[in-house]
Amino acid sequence: MATGSGEPRIIVDAMGGDHAPDAIIEGAVQATIAGYRVVLVGHESVIRAGLARHDGAVAKSVEVIDAPEFVAMDEHAAQAVRAKRGASINVAMRAMKEGRGDAVFSAGNSGAVMASALFTLGRLEGVRRPPIAAVLPVQGSQLVICDTGANVDCEADHLIQFAYLGSRYSERMYGVAAPRIGLVSNGEEESKGNALVLAVHPRLAASSLNFVGNVEGRDLPFGKCDVAVCDGFTGNLILKLAEGMASFCFGLVRQVVMSRPHYKLAGAVLRPGLRSVSRGLDYTEHGGAPLLGVNGNVFIGHGSSNAKAVLSAIRIASRAVRADLLPEMQDAVRQSLVAAN
Repeated sequence: MATGSGEPRIIVDAMGGDHAPDAIIEGAVQATIAGYRVVLVGHESVIRAGLARHDGAVAKSVEVIDAPEFVAMDEHAAQAVRAKRGASINVAMRAMKEGRGDAVFSAGNSGAVMASALFTLGRLEGVRRPPIAAVLPVQGSQLVICDTGANVDCEADHLIQFAYLGSRYSERMYGVAAPRIGLVSNGEEESKGNALVLAVHPRLAASSLNFVGNVEGRDLPFGKCDVAVCDGFTGNLILKLAEGMASFCFGLVRQVVMSRPHYKLAGAVLRPGLRSVSRGLDYTEHGGAPLLGVNGNVFIGHGSSNAKAVLSAIRIASRAVRADLLPEMQDAVRQSLVAAN
């Protein structure tokens, strides 16, 4: 770890997200109380004022790095990152590169996070395109979807590399031995899929990965694979649809339970179980998704992240640092390059 022994130090973009900076500061305080080390980056006076609303001892233990600017959610990502050297996400990335922290988390403009990571940290050697690897809870395990938005247009070599990176991430972060790799398609048969899927399938089948073939959208919730490989356009649709359906289904259950007195009584009995299921489907339980393939531990959060999501992201980022994820990602890239040749 860049900061030496002890708990990893997580640098958090305090100005990124729909609910920044208040929700970010609240999440950082909760993480500090839970024993994590947090560095907040943003307008120092604003952050200090936010911290002052919390316990004094906790507030003093949160390091603050001043950043005079920030990238708004609706700004052009690459242009803003280049133009605003003092933007909080740029300052955060430079702080990690200088060894002042071990990982960066931001719930801000995801394009800006990716651009800043690439401009400041660069890619691991041999990485073609860094993907975002989001995690969804599925039957009996966690599903890593790679890519979920970083690269909407991909070539076959990109997906091959996504498969190796996603496999190693699943193995190191979730303890899955020989993760099952599924290629997202519109049918299970080898002959199904668009030109990209048809080009990737035989190469994954011939690789050293535990490839289980094509997987359809309906297969994903039932744990047919541990890693779902796709372009970022498809992956983002899967992720957003899953989030929306989870909210929709629980809304229907709530509506039905409240519609009759005896349903309310049944709902009271089932409430602990329903809450457990709800927690499992709640994106705030997972917090941040890693940008794999850049030369640093970078995690991107949902734009609407609340304090709970920030706490979860800090927890996951700390776990990645302790798992020594970067060397594992570099090794996975090497394996993907061998498979590509």
